[in-house]
Amino acid sequence: MSKVRVGIVGLGSISDMHIQGYLKNQDAELFAVCDMNESRAKQTAEELGVTYYYTDYQEMLSNNEIDAVSICTWNNTHAEIAIAALNAGKDILTEKPLCKSVEEALAIEEAVRNNPDQFLQIGYVRRFGTNTQVLKRFIDNGELGDIYFSKATCLRVLGNPGGWFADKERSGGGPLIDIGVHVIDLCWYLMGKPKVKSVSGNTYHKLGNRSNIVYKSFYKAADYDAKQNSVEDLANAIIRFENGASLMVDVSFSLHAKKEEIHVSLHGDKGGAEIEPQLEIFTEKNNIMLNSTPQIDHLTFDFAQGFQNEIDHFINCVKGEEETIAPVEDGVEMMKILTGVYKSSEEKTEVHFD
Repeated sequence: MSKVRVGIVGLGSISDMHIQGYLKNQDAELFAVCDMNESRAKQTAEELGVTYYYTDYQEMLSNNEIDAVSICTWNNTHAEIAIAALNAGKDILTEKPLCKSVEEALAIEEAVRNNPDQFLQIGYVRRFGTNTQVLKRFIDNGELGDIYFSKATCLRVLGNPGGWFADKERSGGGPLIDIGVHVIDLCWYLMGKPKVKSVSGNTYHKLGNRSNIVYKSFYKAADYDAKQNSVEDLANAIIRFENGASLMVDVSFSLHAKKEEIHVSLHGDKGGAEIEPQLEIFTEKNNIMLNSTPQIDHLTFDFAQGFQNEIDHFINCVKGEEETIAPVEDGVEMMKILTGVYKSSEEKTEVHFD
């Protein structure tokens, strides 16, 4: 086929990674952009030499020349845009999380089934990191054996972006659904994507966005407002799966702690591994415990390369050369986990799934 013509809905900060990915892919053509801010849409189109710009995604979807769409909008709009795009005959790459609720996720899944010529890929970008791909090769070859436990930590001491990130109506939640989804998915994917059985979680609203802090900078959303914040500071949970494995997670936007921290590890009956802060594999040989560090380009997640790999994979899938490794079904299971943590915290009890 000729170049895949792509439209992007939503031109916030994350869209830059999609834009650069498409520009560097020789089989893709950035064909249209859409944002409710007309001046931003027009300026982006002019700067990139894009043929079309829109303020209404429905109007963009009616353009039959567009083959595929990247959804980079607020979380509360993912479902409606994804379903509309599928019904319009477009393939979709949507930013994580898939949506805000299990009900929305199931509706998207049904739309995928009803449009068998189309597919949806979820932006679980850490699946595309070099360190992840290398570790998965070891896991698939049985080096870790049966993975029965994993742990994911992603802590910011000062990192509430504010704006829509801090507005539960638009985001669906705070650090759990924003940064937690990445590390939870990373563990779950490498564990073989077992079905969730139960979730026991806690969320805390103690520190707010800590806008009083001085002499320390942090990323702020374009619509940052220090007076607005309706999301949690911290979430933690234990997630149990049908195969008996478990995953512990803790994530924060705001926390009294020494420093920012990311740590992700997996543990099997033949070996274990840390994938963040850098890839190391642990095993035993000749009755000796052994730590191994692969000689690869990126031992930790490389943001730019991960996004490029994700975009390249998506375009290959649109062309029919590959099948997506991040399908809609994974988004349904992940929404069970994320919403399960919030429900468990609210009801102060463990949440079970059939």
